[in-house]
Amino acid sequence: MYCISGQFYTVLWLRIARTMLIPDLPQCYVLVQVYRHTFWQFRQEHPKTRIGEPPPYGLPGFNSGVLLLDLNRMRQSTLYNSFLDATAISRLSDELHFKGHLGDQDFFTLLGMRYEQLFYVLPCQWNRQLCRWWADNGYRDVFELYYHCDGDIMVYHGNCNTPIP
Repeated sequence: MYCISGQFYTVLWLRIARTMLIPDLPQCYVLVQVYRHTFWQFRQEHPKTRIGEPPPYGLPGFNSGVLLLDLNRMRQSTLYNSFLDATAISRLSDELHFKGHLGDQDFFTLLGMRYEQLFYVLPCQWNRQLCRWWADNGYRDVFELYYHCDGDIMVYHGNCNTPIP
């Protein structure tokens, strides 16, 4: 996870406060096809699902490179806390045919697939992911639908060992 300096934190928090009540878990969507790939079985069984589809209408999953957490709201959220139980998160994983490997990112993504209301999606400029691995590994036809991000970049994320511009 990247640390956001005080100036960026203030700008980010003001942006969120302006657009809605303070959310539980502001996060950025993942800008690659990792969850399109990982949810393949669920997607095959549910061809009209939004799960794994690109933004702005799909649910591509979250990238936990940049998080802004309101810990008090998280502690007070009955819904969020109900999934801190291994049985509950296992049930959700089974329902979505999901086997993850990215820890907190997978946890937040699983919750977001069923409970969008727990999250406020940050604009891609707050976590500009630079990895292009999926473009060369089976997803060239849809890569730009996920990767595209216009506007002034606030935070670069050199995932996949990509150099920071």
